[in-house]
Amino acid sequence: MACDNTKIMAELKMGKRILIVTNDSTVFLVKNRLSTPYEMFGGRVTEVKNLVKRLDTAVDEKGRKLVDVSFGVITTKYGFVPGNYQIMDYPDVMSDRKGYEEAEERKQFVEQTSFLTRPFDKTVLCVPNDMFQMFLDYYGIDHGKLIAVTSPRFRDECEKRGWTWLERKGARVGDANADEIERAIRELCSQ
Repeated sequence: MACDNTKIMAELKMGKRILIVTNDSTVFLVKNRLSTPYEMFGGRVTEVKNLVKRLDTAVDEKGRKLVDVSFGVITTKYGFVPGNYQIMDYPDVMSDRKGYEEAEERKQFVEQTSFLTRPFDKTVLCVPNDMFQMFLDYYGIDHGKLIAVTSPRFRDECEKRGWTWLERKGARVGDANADEIERAIRELCSQ
């Protein structure tokens, strides 16, 4: 009798995969040598790294790892860079709409990042408002697949797309939003 792989796969509960994305920082912790974006950037990226660590070490009620977490940074020089890739520091960091648009023209980070969200169950996006608007305009992230930490002006559009909207209040994530993100991820994992 042949083995029914479909039935076996359905019985296995596959772990959820989460992608957390932010943009680069003017605070370089590592200079003049190769390092990962996770090691390289400080400043406001630190909060996002803390969220990555929090979710990466979270366990379910049975003590099993809750989710597989990946981290990526949208960089001025390289475009989207996975958190474990090696890069060098660079002199200028984008900090306004004009800079985001120039970096987008050179590196197509909106398209790259949007495409890379596809295999993940959820993506947490913590970027400045003008950069977030570029993602809305591109329309490349699937319905229901995003947790957006952003301005209240984007709330309605996020809800139309089935995305979870959380208000950004200065910080890239903030403690209350980190709690809400973990709650949403736990809910996703229980489905």
